[in-house]
Amino acid sequence: MGEFDARASFSRSPIARLATITPDGLPHLVPVVFALDAGPEDGPDVLYTAVDAKPKSTRRLRRLANIDHHPQVSLLVDHYAEDWTQLWWVRADGDAAVHDSGAALETGYGLLRAKYPQYQSVSLDGPVIAVTVRRWSAWRA
Repeated sequence: MGEFDARASFSRSPIARLATITPDGLPHLVPVVFALDAGPEDGPDVLYTAVDAKPKSTRRLRRLANIDHHPQVSLLVDHYAEDWTQLWWVRADGDAAVHDSGAALETGYGLLRAKYPQYQSVSLDGPVIAVTVRRWSAWRA
């Protein structure tokens, strides 16, 4: 069995769980689609997720308000299998910022459209969350 590449395994996953902190200090966890912009050798990786046009009760999502108060977030990807020797998880901890315009918005949209063919029919027209990854953590059985 080859060496486990945590960042590559994370990046290939179709879904992650985004953990933010409410203004009251409580955890808030939601599933998100995301794309990774691998940083240069000496620079940080950046993860992007966006508010898209899928049905929602509001466009001002709790995760956006949480990031305004506490920009520290985590994204978690995991893999489950009946064969528990195949289990793994990878977590990216970082600082998030919400972008309504500019280069980060366009970069996020481009990466998300490239990863998810569904964005050919689901509109990307909301803000982008850009997470500058400060730490990668992983475990593999």
